[in-house]
Amino acid sequence: MRINEFQIQAHGFSAYPSGTVGEYKHSADWIYPALGLAEEAGEVAGKFAKAVRDNDGVISSDRKNEIIKELGDVTWFVAELCTLLGVSLEEVMQKNIDKLTSRKERGVIKGSGDNR
Repeated sequence: MRINEFQIQAHGFSAYPSGTVGEYKHSADWIYPALGLAEEAGEVAGKFAKAVRDNDGVISSDRKNEIIKELGDVTWFVAELCTLLGVSLEEVMQKNIDKLTSRKERGVIKGSGDNR
């Protein structure tokens, strides 16, 4: 599946509090996917934490499959936020690669700060 195809298909599963997507008539249209992203990212972290706690950090095939499901949920929320912002997921991903390439070329992959 191509990145932007995922974004378009994923949007078909959206359900927003205002009932209108793209018109931004209700602040919850932004809040819902932003909070959902945080929740799902926490679930990914939780799966890894439990692997450390319960299985010496070993990721079993069952746990791996559960993590993959949660990563899919994270991806859905990221794609949906892109849609609400009117930007393609592909563009966001390319900008990230461009940023990381620049940091690597300048020797600042490690460190702190968004604009290093």
